[in-house]
Amino acid sequence: MSKLIVDGNWAAADVAYRCVDFAAIYPITPSSTMGELADEWSFQHKKNIWGAIPQIIEMQSEAGAAGAMHGALQMGSLATTFTASQGLLLMIPNMYKIAGEQTPFVMHVAARALATHALSIFGDHSDVMSVRSTGFAMLSSHNVQQAHDMAAIAHAATLRARVPFLHFFDGFRTSHEESRLTRIPDEVLEKMIPEKLVLENRARGMTPDKPTIRGTAQNPDVYFQGREAANPLYEKTPEIVQECMDEFAELTGRRYNLVDYVGDENAEFVIVAMGSACETIEETLPHLPRGLGLVKVHLYRPFPVDAFRRALPKSVRAIAVLDRTKEPGSIGEPLCQDVKSVVADGVAVFGGRYGLGSKEFKPRDVKAIYENLMRGQLHHNFTVGIDDDLSGLSLQTDPAFTVEDPNFKTAILYGIGSDGTVGAVKNIVKIVGENSDLYPQSYAVYDSKKSGGLTASHIRFSDAPIKSQYLVEVADFISVSNFMIAQRFDVFRGLRAGGTVMINTSMAPDVAFANLPRDTQEHLMRIRANVYFLDANRAATELGLGNRINTFIMLNFFNLTNVIDPAQAAISAKAAIEKTYKKKGMDVVQANWAAVDRAAEFLHKFDMPSSVSNFAPDFVPAMTLDAPAEIAGTLGEMAAQRGDAIPVSRFRVDGEFGAGQYPVGTSKYEKRAISERVATVDIDKCIQCGKCSMLCPHAVIRIKALTADQVEEARARGIKVVPMKTPELGPDMYFTINISPADCTGCNVCVKNCPMGALSMVPARDVMADNQAAFNAAKKLPDIPREKLNLNIPKHVELLPHYFEFPGACAGCGETPYVKLLSHLFGERMVVANATGCSSIYGANLPTTPWTRDANGRGPAWSNSLFEDNAEYGLGMRLALNQKRDNLRALLFELGIDDVEGIFDETDAVKQRALETELRAQLAKIDGPRARLAESLIGEVVDKSVWIIGGDGWAYDIGYGGVDHILHSGENVNILVLDTEGYSNTGGQQSKSTPFGASMKFAIGGKNHAKKDLGMIAMMSGAYVAQIALGANQAQAIRAFREAASFNGPSIILAYAPCIAHGFALQNGVEHQMQMVQTGAWPLFRFDPRLIADGHNPLTMDSSVDNPLPLEDFLKTESRFGAARAVNPQFNKLVDMAKANNAYKSELKKHIAQFAMLNKPVVKENGEG
Repeated sequence: MSKLIVDGNWAAADVAYRCVDFAAIYPITPSSTMGELADEWSFQHKKNIWGAIPQIIEMQSEAGAAGAMHGALQMGSLATTFTASQGLLLMIPNMYKIAGEQTPFVMHVAARALATHALSIFGDHSDVMSVRSTGFAMLSSHNVQQAHDMAAIAHAATLRARVPFLHFFDGFRTSHEESRLTRIPDEVLEKMIPEKLVLENRARGMTPDKPTIRGTAQNPDVYFQGREAANPLYEKTPEIVQECMDEFAELTGRRYNLVDYVGDENAEFVIVAMGSACETIEETLPHLPRGLGLVKVHLYRPFPVDAFRRALPKSVRAIAVLDRTKEPGSIGEPLCQDVKSVVADGVAVFGGRYGLGSKEFKPRDVKAIYENLMRGQLHHNFTVGIDDDLSGLSLQTDPAFTVEDPNFKTAILYGIGSDGTVGAVKNIVKIVGENSDLYPQSYAVYDSKKSGGLTASHIRFSDAPIKSQYLVEVADFISVSNFMIAQRFDVFRGLRAGGTVMINTSMAPDVAFANLPRDTQEHLMRIRANVYFLDANRAATELGLGNRINTFIMLNFFNLTNVIDPAQAAISAKAAIEKTYKKKGMDVVQANWAAVDRAAEFLHKFDMPSSVSNFAPDFVPAMTLDAPAEIAGTLGEMAAQRGDAIPVSRFRVDGEFGAGQYPVGTSKYEKRAISERVATVDIDKCIQCGKCSMLCPHAVIRIKALTADQVEEARARGIKVVPMKTPELGPDMYFTINISPADCTGCNVCVKNCPMGALSMVPARDVMADNQAAFNAAKKLPDIPREKLNLNIPKHVELLPHYFEFPGACAGCGETPYVKLLSHLFGERMVVANATGCSSIYGANLPTTPWTRDANGRGPAWSNSLFEDNAEYGLGMRLALNQKRDNLRALLFELGIDDVEGIFDETDAVKQRALETELRAQLAKIDGPRARLAESLIGEVVDKSVWIIGGDGWAYDIGYGGVDHILHSGENVNILVLDTEGYSNTGGQQSKSTPFGASMKFAIGGKNHAKKDLGMIAMMSGAYVAQIALGANQAQAIRAFREAASFNGPSIILAYAPCIAHGFALQNGVEHQMQMVQTGAWPLFRFDPRLIADGHNPLTMDSSVDNPLPLEDFLKTESRFGAARAVNPQFNKLVDMAKANNAYKSELKKHIAQFAMLNKPVVKENGEG
């Protein structure tokens, strides 16, 4: 049996792929990689155990995947899928059907939290517990090896039991942990799944040769009996699963039971648990008094009553049952209730909760549970891992208690999201695992920021299997990839005495050490740490590797730790580099090889001084000093990586952070300073076009117009001011442009697109103090009144207030400029329904959020429901607003207010605001409850602009039904589709927006069918439709937004957004937008049905393809096409199909426009855009 270093998702997917004919897949974190692997293996023509290549199909949603699976199962196929969280919930209706029809089937779930008061992508059992009544057997794995083994047992048992199985393991903690795996060979799977059972299942499939009717509608006379007829199958299932486990043990030597017990044979106090927590409890038990035990549940449904009773010691007096879910209003969580129903009278059973949303579960928590159980002090509904000062349910723990094996070799590597550190750690673990007998374990911790967030990769190496399912608390080696990390966070507190530190910085070692926080310097001296400084950024620049520093981190890890021979590590690293980069050319391979050879050159041992630097700074505060106390006290603690200690009372329902509601405008307080090089501007070279401000993905560039009487004070505050070059704002006006270096991500978009070269990238430390002070001062200057601006001019739009600033998006993100532009235009009266995806994550991922308010306290009201229902969610908002306006209108009539119809006929937003002020004054003079009711609705005089925002995965796929409904509803809603041509948020899978030939996950060889033309479809609905590319034509994009907002009916704007998944440097995103337009692959147009009433063609083409850029030339610039070319001999055929499709759609649009003119709708203006 081969031994590999893989994660839990690979472990489960490997077995699933080999045991099925068919898989219907859809991406959702943290299960996506299982589907990606299956699709990749299918493209590579890898075969299942019967010598066939499984068919893998991506569906438009998890509901679609469940339906496709159900259909395949009915035909006698062996099928699987991989999912989690909300995706699993979408499968519930089909799960009931599949179970009710007694159909063999296995699905694999990386168990994850459900969206309740907030979305969480992290692990717990909320999702799987939500489907326990579907009739699926449920089998739980507790570690990476078990995810592999239990997958095999599930696939074997389902055919024997004729009961479908849900195999689950903990999301992230197991799904993403890298560990050693003993792979099950095909011969074992073939013995576990006899061909006889496969043929019997196939024979039960539907066929016209033996026709049957399935899915009947039944009446009260027989439905009940049919449901009860399945009882014998479920009664036999536990026995069948145990038989499969016994057979598996004979074949592999790894023994499992339905319920396993470890601990004292005569234990009086026992914990019952499922999932990765079992590993931590088992590891902790030897460090606690005798008389304790653990029951580990593998088969949860059907609950194995007899096996559970056999496993439980007869001596048991009290049981603590741990559930990783919460069911508000119940008398206990699911596993607890099951245990209560089967244990003998006289045994006390207490239920508790742990680990929700991947909250750490540590040995100290285990100790607290056992101690309270032994003392008779445990209460029902207890919690561990949090401080519940609101309900008093949490147990106190001993922070000094640890069971970490001192023989472990441990490390923590801190990085910044997307800097390559997490990838470096994966390679470290694989190299060690493949070149030694050590057992490796790695687990990366990161937030949901798209990039730029803090990452911490935890590594353990041991001579024996590792059960520690929690983060490293004491490390032999700690590295940081960015000096800012060491300045902001107390990352070296967990370093073992005499341990090793490696800090990456371009500063000289003595300067760098002197700039470490005082507490850090003192701590490193006290524990006599070995300190090394690495200049990986200079190394990467010299070797032509851009900002990729992962190779230098990886090789110097081996140089400093000697976990294995560094020379052997270098050989393995070179082999991995060649495998990874060969398709990009040998020049790339050789540059990375050079990094391996020269990595040690850039590493310097530092001899610490005898005392702390005289000018040693304090830690950089997580929030700026002007942050309000309630923001700094809660969000600031999260930003400082101390959120685990925040008590429950901070989130009380009626508080600032209750019920999932958070304040706006908090990103401005974080000032993450994540880039070593930032943009700066030479105002004397600037032509004041505003292009850099509009294109900046992170809203760090601000332009302001000043009157003459503001100039002197501005200059006194360090703001550089020059006369305005154009007169449209009036005479004697001045201009300033400022950049926030602490918010700049170093993406280089502004530098690449400044027509006069006025912008440049410089070391952040050279400009941080002066430029940040100037930016902060300029930000406080008053804005030019909206009515004085010409909003058809791009730079005038950039003079409007910012309502979206400093998002945690990828550096150079192609989506955020559209969102920022939209907020400029409509922010003070905008309501946003945002689909789950990139835009919801950078838009509302804690601790801070970029949506903000203006000086009057107004700004976008933003909310996220789900991925699949965003269109309907936004429609509900619009209808509720309509109702409120109608109610206000009726009240004003009732109260005798003059010219009510005139008030509501006004469409200009500025005039509406003035009318609101007048009405408030009038209503204040009227007594009575009806006047007070009218006052509560007076804000509705200003008609809200409702925007429904999401990506192409939402609009083209999972949410398309809702989009289609809204486009045909006639309601005044606006849809903005941020089209990255793929599922960016889940890692770059294909969507129906993905173009011909693009290699994406779920389409490794290149997508072999056309991109869905949502714009063309939308034209047929009578909606306003526009297709824009901000980098190609800013004025057209602005005009489209304003026209859409003024259209009294549904509108949809398709915005092309470059993405890292496209495979090019995002600093070139504007150029790529231009090229997409020039090839004709993304034509710019506006389709306005209002023109039809005047006899005009509603379709305006805003881009020309008279002299198109050859499509082949463009495709060569993006690796998503290059990757497909490298692996697919049919790639050129796909290119020809793409060109033909583009030409066809261009002609078809013209015909649609002509057809639309045959039906002249009655349309009405909706006001200023």
